[in-house]
Amino acid sequence: MKRVCIGASLLLIVFAVAGLRSGRALQSGPAQQDANNGAPPPANPLKVAILHWYKANRTTSFKVGKQPYDVAFDGVNIWSANYEDNTVTKLRANDGEVLGTFPVGTEPDALAFDGANVWVGCYADGVTKLRASDGKNLGNFTTGKGPSGLSFDGKNVWVANGFDGTVTKLRASDGKNLGTFNTNGAIAVAFDGTYVWVTTWNSSVVRLNKDGSNAGTFQVGSAPLGIAFDGASIWVANQGSSITKLDAKTGAALGTFAYPGTPYGVAFDGKDIWVTGSPYVVPYRPADGVQEGVFHIHDSPTTGVAFDGADIWVAATFNNALNKM
Repeated sequence: MKRVCIGASLLLIVFAVAGLRSGRALQSGPAQQDANNGAPPPANPLKVAILHWYKANRTTSFKVGKQPYDVAFDGVNIWSANYEDNTVTKLRANDGEVLGTFPVGTEPDALAFDGANVWVGCYADGVTKLRASDGKNLGNFTTGKGPSGLSFDGKNVWVANGFDGTVTKLRASDGKNLGTFNTNGAIAVAFDGTYVWVTTWNSSVVRLNKDGSNAGTFQVGSAPLGIAFDGASIWVANQGSSITKLDAKTGAALGTFAYPGTPYGVAFDGKDIWVTGSPYVVPYRPADGVQEGVFHIHDSPTTGVAFDGADIWVAATFNNALNKM
């Protein structure tokens, strides 16, 4: 996969993402000890009470297509975007049974669910819409170049176009293009109920109104990638080994927290912020950014992450699998 690099900051983020996809970056390397010099972390009584006290159940690993990059939940099932073999896999969330594998466009690496359909960002050739019930292809839609992140706002699907630094707004009902907006870089996108937030190549996050107009640009850490909303704050995974928390109303920085490696994806489970990357999956306490654990997925960095109402699912990219935690 080729990328055009303009400037040092763009080179950093493009190299990181492209390198990971081709197997050249974010290598997990030799197994490392978890935090506390190998000693088990203190038990969390809440997690003990709901039988989620274990570090990670590594036996719940489910094979999907080649090089899964993103994960999405449709209310019942988990979906995996398999970058290397141009497919999407549908798994039943409660037991991981594969319910279907569906062909999509070239290099799928982003997913979003709109309440009835699964939207797939295919880096080489636009966006594919699949009916969630049976995986039927309902259309292929042109966006900007290199769709790499998707988010649904209740009516429209927003597409971050990683190659040309724009964001495209598609009407979910029929895929009509409602506009493409320049954000001077676009990697991933999240919706907070009012604004659309876009991570860019420029160590910043751009906030858009629903009409695509700019509602502010806010500095974060180096090479921001994954982004998520927790009900009050925006969380950004910076590939420069940090996590930034922003106030969703004002954009003010509320904290920067270390990640023990190179972070990639972010998701909220109603209690913790989960961050994937290389070589760990780390849950953070939203109130103060304290790490609630440090979990190692053997032999693979993790990329996409989603919550199914009970468990966290992460894409173990080089293992061609999803891990349920």
